[in-house]
Amino acid sequence: MSTPAAGNRRLEQGAQSRTRLIAAARTLFEQDGYAATSTEALLVATGLTRGALYHHFRDKRDLFLAVCEAVHAELSAAIDGAADGQAAPPDQLFAGALAWIDAVSHPGPRQVLLIDGPSVLGAQAWAELDGRHGYQQLHAVVAQILAPLGLAPLEVDACASALNGAINELARWLARHPADGHPGARDAVIAALQRVCANVLPLAEKREKGA
Repeated sequence: MSTPAAGNRRLEQGAQSRTRLIAAARTLFEQDGYAATSTEALLVATGLTRGALYHHFRDKRDLFLAVCEAVHAELSAAIDGAADGQAAPPDQLFAGALAWIDAVSHPGPRQVLLIDGPSVLGAQAWAELDGRHGYQQLHAVVAQILAPLGLAPLEVDACASALNGAINELARWLARHPADGHPGARDAVIAALQRVCANVLPLAEKREKGA
C-alpha cells in the first residue's frame, strides 16, 4: 500500500521532472528554434525517458506552450517591476511597454514569443496566451487611462490591441537593429513609442480638462 509520504515524493519528483523538461526545452527552443529542436534532443538534455516526457506533455507543441507560459510570466514580472516605479497610468504604460520591448528584443525570448509562438501555436492560442500575460497588463492600464472618455469595451480593446501590435513590432525592429551596429536604435524606439502612445493618451487628457 502506498503511504502519504511515498505519494508526496512521487508528486515532488514529478514536479521536478516537469521543471527540468521546461528549462531544458526553453534553452533549446531559444537557441535553435522550435522546428530544429527534436524530441531526442530534449531527452538527451534532461536525461529523462520518452515516457516521462509524454507523462507531462502530450507532444512537443504542448511542451512549447509551457515554455511560452514560462517566458511570458518572466517578462510580465519585468513589466510589473518597471510600471510599479511610476505613479501616473500613462507613465506606467510607457515604462511597461519599454520593458517588454527591451526584454523580448533579446534573441531567446524573441525566438520563442515573436518568431515561433504565433506560427506554432496558431493565432487563437497565441492570442489567449498573450491575453493571460502581457496583453492583460496593457489592457488594464489602457482602460484606466481611457475611462474618462466613456468608450465602449470594444473600443478600449481595439485601442489596446493597436498599441500591443505596435509594441511587438517595435521589439522586432529593435532586434533587427542591434546596438553595436545601430547605436541610436533604442532612442528611435523610445521616440516612436512616445508618438504611438500620444495618439491614444491625449484624448483622455483633453476630455478631463474639458469636463
